[in-house]
Amino acid sequence: MDKLFLLDAYALIYRSYYAFIKNPRINSKGLNTSAIIGFVNTLQEVIEKEKPTHLGVAFDPHGPTFRSDAFPAYKAQREKTPEDITRAVPIIKDLLAAYRIPVLQVDGYEADDVIGTLSNKADSMGTVETYMLTPDKDYGQLVSEHSRIFRPRHGGGYEVMGPQEVCEKYGISMTSQVVDLLALMGDSADNFPGCPGVGEKTAVKLVNDFGSVEQLLQRTNELKGALKKKVEEHVEDIRMSYFLATIKTDVPIELNMDDLAMQEPDRERLTTLFAELEFRSLAARMSVSQTPSEKNKNVQQLSLFDDPAPGLSEGVGGAMLSPSLTTIETVQHDYHLVDTEEEMMRLRDVLIASQLVCLDTETTSTSPINAELVGLSFAVKEHEAYYVPVSANREAALKVLEIFRPVYESPIINKVGQNLKYDLEVLRNYDIRLCGPMWDTMIAHYLIQPELRHNMDFMAEAYLGYKTIHIDELIGPRGKGQRSMRDLPPQKVYEYACEDADITLQLKNVLEPELKRLGCEKLFYEMEMPLMPVLAEMEMSGVCLDTESLRQTSTELTARMNEIETRIYELAGEHFNISSPRQVGDILFAKMKIVEKPKKTKTGQYVTSEEVLAQLQGKHEIVAQILAFRGLKKLLSTYIDNLPSLINPRTGHIHTSFNQTVTATGRLSSSDPNLQNIPVRGEDGKEIRKAFVPEKGCLFFSADYSQIELRVMAHLSGDENMIEVFREGKDLHAATAATIYKKPIDKVSRDERTKSKRANFGIIYGITMFGLAERLDISRDEARQLIDGFFETFPKVRDYMEKAKEEARQQGYVATLFGRRRYLPDINSQNATVRGFAERNAINAPIQGTAADIIKVAMIRIFNRFREEGIRSKMILQVHDELNFSVYPDEKERVERIVIEEMQGALEMKVPLIADCGFGDNWLEAH
Repeated sequence: MDKLFLLDAYALIYRSYYAFIKNPRINSKGLNTSAIIGFVNTLQEVIEKEKPTHLGVAFDPHGPTFRSDAFPAYKAQREKTPEDITRAVPIIKDLLAAYRIPVLQVDGYEADDVIGTLSNKADSMGTVETYMLTPDKDYGQLVSEHSRIFRPRHGGGYEVMGPQEVCEKYGISMTSQVVDLLALMGDSADNFPGCPGVGEKTAVKLVNDFGSVEQLLQRTNELKGALKKKVEEHVEDIRMSYFLATIKTDVPIELNMDDLAMQEPDRERLTTLFAELEFRSLAARMSVSQTPSEKNKNVQQLSLFDDPAPGLSEGVGGAMLSPSLTTIETVQHDYHLVDTEEEMMRLRDVLIASQLVCLDTETTSTSPINAELVGLSFAVKEHEAYYVPVSANREAALKVLEIFRPVYESPIINKVGQNLKYDLEVLRNYDIRLCGPMWDTMIAHYLIQPELRHNMDFMAEAYLGYKTIHIDELIGPRGKGQRSMRDLPPQKVYEYACEDADITLQLKNVLEPELKRLGCEKLFYEMEMPLMPVLAEMEMSGVCLDTESLRQTSTELTARMNEIETRIYELAGEHFNISSPRQVGDILFAKMKIVEKPKKTKTGQYVTSEEVLAQLQGKHEIVAQILAFRGLKKLLSTYIDNLPSLINPRTGHIHTSFNQTVTATGRLSSSDPNLQNIPVRGEDGKEIRKAFVPEKGCLFFSADYSQIELRVMAHLSGDENMIEVFREGKDLHAATAATIYKKPIDKVSRDERTKSKRANFGIIYGITMFGLAERLDISRDEARQLIDGFFETFPKVRDYMEKAKEEARQQGYVATLFGRRRYLPDINSQNATVRGFAERNAINAPIQGTAADIIKVAMIRIFNRFREEGIRSKMILQVHDELNFSVYPDEKERVERIVIEEMQGALEMKVPLIADCGFGDNWLEAH
C-alpha cells in the first residue's frame, strides 16, 4: 500500500518555535530560525525514517474561515502570531518548494479541514495508509482503519494512534465521539464555549451514557439536578461548539496522488537555502557531491623570501557546499609546510620580527590536560600561513618547541588565536608559557553577539563568507572510528592547520572594529582577556578529591536507598521500577489514587516530575519516599560514584573546564565535569563537598559574596530603603518579612524569613503570583501578600523594572554596569508570551550580568596580587558567587586579606559588597 503523510504546518511551526523560546536559534543575520529548523528537522526525520511514498503539507489560509464567519469569537482571543513565525512561514514554503513537496491550502478552510478531506478520500481508495502528523487532539475524529494520527511526543519520538488508541485515550467507543467530547467540554484554545461547568470526566460519562451530543440534547429529561439545568440552558452553545469542533471532509480540493508522490529534491536549491539560513549540517547532507580534483597536489616547501607560485592551492576533500560561500578551492592563498630545522628557524626569525602572530595548535585530544601536540601553525598576514609538524617523540617535540619559545614567550608580540585558553594549556604541557598581549576571536565574538555560536567555522561563514575545512573531513565523524590527527601525515594536515591560523587572523581583523563600534573594547581588554589565563591556571591546577570519603558515603547512601526502596514497595503493595516516570504515575495515580485529578502530559502519561511530587508530599507517605529515593540515586550516579572516575591519572586531580563564552548573561559555566552543580542544600549533598580537599599540607579556603544580586538591585534601583538595609548591615530578608507580616524584625520566624528570601530572589527576576505560589506551595493570596509586601518595602524596585523594560524597547538591548550587552530582539513583540520572556530578561540580565562581572574582576585582581606578592596558594574553583582556594598554612592570613580586599573592592556601589569566608580541611568545612 501507498504511505501518505499529511503534515499540519502551523501546529508543527508553533511547536518548534516555542520549544526554543528560552534559547532561540538566531543566525548571524539576526533571523530567528527556531521554527524553521524545528520544522525542517521534523520533515527530514519523517522522510528518512518513515519513508513515505506520498507527502503534503497543509497550511491555514490568510483571512477568515467558515468557522470565524459563523462564530466571530472563534480563536479571537488568541495572541497575535509572533513576528518570527510570520517571517519563518514564507521561508518554510520556499524550502518545501525545493523539497518538491506540495503546499496544500484552501481559502476559507483550516489545515485540519484540508487534511480531513484528503485523508477521507485516501481512505476510500483502500490502497493508501494515511498518517496525519500533528499534536492536535481534534484529529482523533478523523482516525480510521487506514488513517492514523502520527503525534510528536514530548521529549522526542512519535506515537501512532489508530482507532483503538484514540478510544482508549479519551474513554470513548468510537472515534467520531471526539467531536461530541469537544462540543461538551469546549476548547479554550479555539475559544468556543461548550457547556459551562462540564469538564472532561463529565463529558466522557455523558457521551458514553447517551452515545452522542444529539442524543443527549434530545433526552435531557433523563438528566438530573444542576447538570440538567446546565445542559438545557446551553443547548445553542453546545450545538455551535459541535459545529466548530467538526473537521470538514468535503473541502473543495482533489486528492492527486501523482502531485503528492515523493520526488528527488532540488538539492542545489536546498543547499543554497540551508547555507543562507546557516544550517550547516543540513547543507552538508544536501550538498551536491563533486568529483575531487585530479590535479597533483604539490606540497609547498617554505620559501620565505621568494614569490609564491601563482594559482590556487588545492583544498582537502571533494564536496562543495554552496555557491554563496568561498572555500580553500576558490580563494588564493599561500600555505606552507615547514618540516626541517633550518626552515623552522627561518620561520621563527620572521615571527619574532612581527608585531602580531596568529597561532594555533593541532593535538591528539580536545582535553588540553591530556593533549599531545601534533603540529603548530602560524600566520602574520592574511591568506598566508605556516604549519610545523611536531613529533610524537617527546624529546624531539621539545626540540621543536624550543625553537619557537622566543615567539610564544615574547612579552611584546601580540598573540591572536581562537580559544587561546586551550593553546595556552597545551603549550604548558611542553613547558612553554604563552606571554604578552593576547587577542581571542572566540571571546571577542561572544561580547559582540553573546546569543550566537562562537566557533570558527560559524564565524568564517557569517563574517567572511568562507566555508572552512571541517575536522571530520580529515579524521572522520565523532565516535569509535574517529582517527587522531597523529594518524595523518603532515601533507594531509598542513592546509587544514594553516587555514585555521589564517582564518582566525582574518576574523580578528573583522571583529576588532566591531568591538569598538559596540563599545565592548574595555570589557574585552580589561576583563575577558585578562580573565582567560586566570581560568587556564585554575583548570591546570585542578581540584583534589578524597576518594575514600566518597566510597564511605556511597556505601552509606546505597544502604539507605535500598531501605527506602523496600519501604516504597511495601506502601505500593507491589514491585515496580521507581526510576520509570510512567510506572510511578500508574502506581500513585491509577492504583493508589492519591489525588482526584492528577496532571497528565499531552500524551496521556501522568506527570511525576520532582516539582509535582513535591506539592503532593502531604497526600501520602510514599511520595516523600519516592522523592528521597530519586534524590539519593541522582547523588550517587551523578557525583558520588562518578567523580572518582574523572580523576586524571597523570595529575591525580579533577580538571574541569571553565566556559567563558557560553551563558548570555556573562556568568561562567563549568563542564567535563560540571563542578558548579555540586549540591549545596541537604545533608546528603553536603557529603559531596566534604570530599573536595586542598593540596596535601594545605587548607581549603572559601569566600563568597553575600546577596550580591540583591545588592546590585539596590544600586541599580536606587531604592533608599534597600540601600539603608545593606548599609546598616541588616538582614534584608528578615526586613522584608517584617513588613509583609506586620511585626518587628526580631519577631520574624525562620519560616517567614525563608519564604521572604525565596520571594525576594524570585520577584527581582519577574516571578508571577501564580509562579511564586507554586514554588513555595502556598496560596495565591499569600503569594500576592509577599509580592505586595516586597514592593511596599522597596518601592523604587518596581520603577527600575519598568525603566529597564523601557530602555530595552528603545535600544534593543540592556547592559551591565560594566557595559556587557544582552540583546533582546523580541522586546517589542506583539505576542505577549514572547514579549514577556524578553521583558524578564531585560530586568534580570543587568543584575545577573553585573554580579558575574564583579566576580570576574575579583578573580583577575586576586590572581595578579598572588603573583605580585609571591603567593604560592592557588585559586582552584569558581562556583557562581563563590571562590575556592588551596592555601598554605603560612599564607593563611595574607590570602584571606587579599581575597576579601579584592572581592569587596571589585566595584564601588551605593551599597557595600560583603564577602563571607572560612577555612577548613575540605570544602564543606570551609563554606
